[in-house]
Amino acid sequence: MKPDRSYQGLSLDTLAVHAGQPPDPTSGAVMTPIVLASTFAQERPGQHKGFEYSRSGNPTRKALEDCLATIEGGKHGLAFSSGSSATAVLLHTLRPGDHVLAGDDLYGGTFRLLDKVMRPMGIGSSFLDLHDLDRVRAAITPATRMICLETPTNPMLKVFDVAALATIARERGVTLVVDNTFATPVLQRPLELGAHVVLHSTTKYLNGHSDVVGGALITSDGALAERLAFLQNALGAVPSPFDCYLVLRGLKTLGVRVRAQCATATTIATRLEQHPAVERVYYPGLASHPDRALIDRQMKGPGAMISLVLRGGLPAATAFLEGLQIFSCAESLGGVESLAEHPAIMTHASVPEASRSALGISDGLVRLSVGLEAEADLWGDIEQALARATR
Repeated sequence: MKPDRSYQGLSLDTLAVHAGQPPDPTSGAVMTPIVLASTFAQERPGQHKGFEYSRSGNPTRKALEDCLATIEGGKHGLAFSSGSSATAVLLHTLRPGDHVLAGDDLYGGTFRLLDKVMRPMGIGSSFLDLHDLDRVRAAITPATRMICLETPTNPMLKVFDVAALATIARERGVTLVVDNTFATPVLQRPLELGAHVVLHSTTKYLNGHSDVVGGALITSDGALAERLAFLQNALGAVPSPFDCYLVLRGLKTLGVRVRAQCATATTIATRLEQHPAVERVYYPGLASHPDRALIDRQMKGPGAMISLVLRGGLPAATAFLEGLQIFSCAESLGGVESLAEHPAIMTHASVPEASRSALGISDGLVRLSVGLEAEADLWGDIEQALARATR
């Protein structure tokens, strides 16, 4: 693709391969070079080719940021060293006395950041089930500056109405931030639904190979993007050029990976719902999901994350996780390999027990990230582990 070609009208699969990544003008390389330089020569003081110091900007990182912005339908992309650092930089746009309204079902690290880091700095937060729009309106105070949510949520896979929340946010002059890590732009584009900022852990589906830790923010708000870029540089929470290259490589197969994972996850979730060892299944692709109508309207697919509650509580969940042979018992998600974890002990241990219980994060809850292995092999692995859990 020529550097000056318009991306308008192209599909996401094409954009993920080409956006921000023209052939290298020096060598003609079709893959974006990894520019490891920490500093860049200037023809004279202040006169350079767009790069001065790699914390402030790097050619490989810029290619990633441009690609991320394009596939999310935004104008500005910023890459970070982790999803948590992206969240922290975003929260640094606030001041002491400000308030954040957050979804009640959040990644444990985001809860920890809001409750244990930002609160002592004078930035308050409250957590609410964002299904009830009247309660959302009532919870917004004169100090509220930001609404933060995941959809689908982690780990209970709730789906919130981004367009409706965006309307409320704009009416109240509040910034709406949507963590799109689980859905990816393949299944959902929050900026098109009215969100101000999209957040990603690029560690997950965008990279897709469990070999990078990274994060990203995407927005079309020029003033906010300028502030975020200042904080990105000032706080230094930037990814290495090699990590940026790896995420760019992963993005090229994002569409085919996510669609294949969704298909397998749908079959597995349907079978799990009928299994006698399973008490309940949470999955956006099931007819039993309480947000079924919204999912059909807001998303292009159900995703590849499944949460299930095993009969028998913690002993059954432990036996199940220990019995898996293809699924690895590990944190994280979204890679080509299938993973399983215990939220109460692992990813959400920082959430208070009472809050976990209120959300349904019980000792019997297990979260699955469905990968690209053969569907029959994955189901066979689950079946034998469920048999072990039952025994």
